[in-house]
Amino acid sequence: MTRFGKTMAALALGASLGLSTAAVAQTAQDVKHDRRDLRHDRRDLRHDNRDRVRDRHDLARDRAQVRQDLRNGDKAAAHAQMRDIRADKRDLRHDRRDVRHDRRDVRHDRRDLHRDVRGK
Repeated sequence: MTRFGKTMAALALGASLGLSTAAVAQTAQDVKHDRRDLRHDRRDLRHDNRDRVRDRHDLARDRAQVRQDLRNGDKAAAHAQMRDIRADKRDLRHDRRDVRHDRRDVRHDRRDLHRDVRGK
């Protein structure tokens, strides 16, 4: 092999080692980012679920209050409670949508993390 050939072979070997090292570092960064993102999505999911439970309890209290107001003949208070119930239902629908999106994000992040770890 000529001197030029040896130099080119050494450069090619060095370049391939450099590229493989960069690829491993990039994969490690992807795994770290995916784990952090997954942790945040799970935390969001827990918060949204807690919020849904609070909203359901609030709805039950408001409905009981409406029944009480109607028994007492206080239609104005019952009407105000009904507005509050509508707002709580909107909030509950919004929370359901958030939970659905967070579950989808968790599923995608888990799949992406699995791909990064497996190298596929």
